[in-house]
Amino acid sequence: MKSAVETLNPTRVRLTVEVPFEELKDSLDAAYKKINQQVTVKGFRKGKIPARVIDQRFGRGAVLEEAVNDALPKFYTEAVNEAELNPLGQPEVDITELKDGETLNFTAEVDIRPALEIPDYSGIEVEVDAVEVTDEDIEKSVEQLRERFASTSPVERAAEEGDVVTIDLEAKVDGEVLEDGIASGVSYTIGSGELLDGIDDAVKGLEAGGEATFTSELKGGSAAGQEAEVTVKVTQVAARELPELDDEFAQLASEFDTLDELKADSRKRLADMKTYDQATQAQERVLEKLLELVEVPVPEKLLEDEINTRKHNLEHHQLGQMGLDLEKYLEIQGKTAEEFEAETKEAAVKGIKTQFVLDELVKVEKLNVNQEELTEHLMRRAASSGMSPDQFAQAVVEGGQVPLLVGEVARGKALAVVVEAATVKDTNGELVDLDDEDETEATEAAAESTDAADAADEEKSEG
Repeated sequence: MKSAVETLNPTRVRLTVEVPFEELKDSLDAAYKKINQQVTVKGFRKGKIPARVIDQRFGRGAVLEEAVNDALPKFYTEAVNEAELNPLGQPEVDITELKDGETLNFTAEVDIRPALEIPDYSGIEVEVDAVEVTDEDIEKSVEQLRERFASTSPVERAAEEGDVVTIDLEAKVDGEVLEDGIASGVSYTIGSGELLDGIDDAVKGLEAGGEATFTSELKGGSAAGQEAEVTVKVTQVAARELPELDDEFAQLASEFDTLDELKADSRKRLADMKTYDQATQAQERVLEKLLELVEVPVPEKLLEDEINTRKHNLEHHQLGQMGLDLEKYLEIQGKTAEEFEAETKEAAVKGIKTQFVLDELVKVEKLNVNQEELTEHLMRRAASSGMSPDQFAQAVVEGGQVPLLVGEVARGKALAVVVEAATVKDTNGELVDLDDEDETEATEAAAESTDAADAADEEKSEG
């Protein structure tokens, strides 16, 4: 077999392959054997029909077609390996010549990972938010905890902001009550914004037994997105009572004996959260700087597939769970279809470029993923998915997704190397020494969303 490579652009090549006919022998034998098992010829036992009889009865062309279909993947793979290419996705194959007994010639066009030059990244400098926890932050945190331990007691007066009302609801569209438009005994805190637009104004001023009608756009159910006439009846008004801020509250709401201890713990937790956010901010800004340093061509087909995947996931998974369609989502976001398309393309381009650059860094820095790192990453992914580690691991193995997880960990390590080499200062001008655990979690989180090329590689290996 002979092969040659023609570069069509930085991310696409055409392979020209010439195969001497004698190298098709194994595939021809397999083709005759397969056809033997599928057909019946009077006078011959099944599976024992001579090749010449198959040629006469069913045509030599059918045999050649079967043999070529069997042989093409093997010769294509040999040509790819010989040229040391990194193909993405499936090739477009064209048989240019097939002469029985002489030769098989074909071409294969395929997208490839572009060759990248990783420049010196040690000079990258970024600024991040300083980790500062104010007394106001502490008060807000404690107040939120206090809200969770609020009690309610029925009152005989008109409902006010902050009260908890028990209500019955009935929704009509075009004068007809919806099958799923009736709800009874719903508990609602006035001002929380957790139900329908307009309900706060409708129930304020109503006492138990009072009712009002208002118009609102339904957020879910069979008539999601439609204007409905909603009747709300208040069956109970209850005032919320917050516990006193003292040591007794600290003992009720936490494992601490005093309010001072509770506040000290709140300060530490807020500082930890802001430190993690700082690490995330650092890796995002370092990554942006790194991408600016590298020229990364993006394969058109891969970009198209990634855009379609992102749109499909949004429309059929995320929005579907919220009872929204794309049109309604864009209306809520205040975006035009053109703006959405542009943003989706921008995100897809960034995701692909990120993966290409970080994968190249993995090779340049000779980074490996050990079992312990993979297990830790799997545990984190399992926790975020709501599955047990065993369930998640089983799903990953059965779905053939282990290479994707390994890629995520490796890219996280590559980005961590760059972040470590960069100069990171906070808004106070102080050098930031990022915590290893926070940095690892943040960088791996960034790598998780950049698996477009990995998916193409998986498709390639399955093809």
